[in-house]
Amino acid sequence: MSWKHKNNKALYYSRNYLMQLWPSIFCQKSRGRKLMSLDKFDLDYIRYRVNYYNKLDSRESIDTSQYTRLADMKMPKKHKVYYMDLYEYSRYFDQNLKGLFLYGDVVHTPEIPGLVKSRPISEDNVNSVVLKWDKIRHFTYINNDPYKFEEKENILIGRGKVHPHQPHRTKFMEMYKDHPMCDIGKVNYYNGKNPEWNADRITISDHLKYKFIMSLEGTDVASNLKWVMSSNSLPVMPKPKFETWFMEDTLIPDYHYLAINEEYTDLEERLNYYIENTDKANEIIKNAHEYVAQFRNKEREDLISLLVLEKFFYMTGQIDKISDQLKMVLDH
Repeated sequence: MSWKHKNNKALYYSRNYLMQLWPSIFCQKSRGRKLMSLDKFDLDYIRYRVNYYNKLDSRESIDTSQYTRLADMKMPKKHKVYYMDLYEYSRYFDQNLKGLFLYGDVVHTPEIPGLVKSRPISEDNVNSVVLKWDKIRHFTYINNDPYKFEEKENILIGRGKVHPHQPHRTKFMEMYKDHPMCDIGKVNYYNGKNPEWNADRITISDHLKYKFIMSLEGTDVASNLKWVMSSNSLPVMPKPKFETWFMEDTLIPDYHYLAINEEYTDLEERLNYYIENTDKANEIIKNAHEYVAQFRNKEREDLISLLVLEKFFYMTGQIDKISDQLKMVLDH
């Protein structure tokens, strides 16, 4: 039950290890043919997504002394899935091309263009080029929630880690650990602090029994947000401060999720409102399902990923000749 609704890790690792046995030169030769599938999709939508992740708008010759050649990339011990998610698309390019590969939970914008999983939501985050990394963990969906919103319990459920560098999570626990409308707890142990907050882990299936699911950001984004938005429960969170491939900055409060203020002082009032107004709750659930659906077309996601990378290599002055598909993206 603990693996139900989660991605198959054995399949993911097997597929990615096998992928690395196939010479990248064959992938490079097939990239043009792969990109031709652009004709099957809405060009304006593709253009929007590519330019959302890669905001570089002027071509510059970058000092690549801090960059690493694709051919020199090694699988790290700590961030294997980041490497695998990058290699899935980088193998389609000349392996002499370079990049700044910033694995992990990145909460700053690099001084030079770099590739990241996450970036701060800001007008000044242009150098953070987002790729779909750590997708085995983050891009998990509920295909069939067995409960309608009306059938669920009137409780906010939440399990997660609470670290000293996450004062926002500490504050939420201090305010609502013993609240009658909340069943929340931390699942990690650090220095023996706040043992009264400890709670057993529960499965995703158990989460689905409740109307409200806590989706507070951690170091960067809330890792459970995608599957919560694909369920018939409401994600509860303030306006996000970080974004990933899921484009969290485009989420609309009280349209895609149940919004609370950053001080968390309106939580009880907001929960009661949607308990009493189930029609409004179901509108949010419908909108959330429609939002999530755009990330579930694998062929289109592959195409967008390839174009984001190609635009990165072009805008950093590493290639002069670009695909017709990228030209169409840049020409608008």
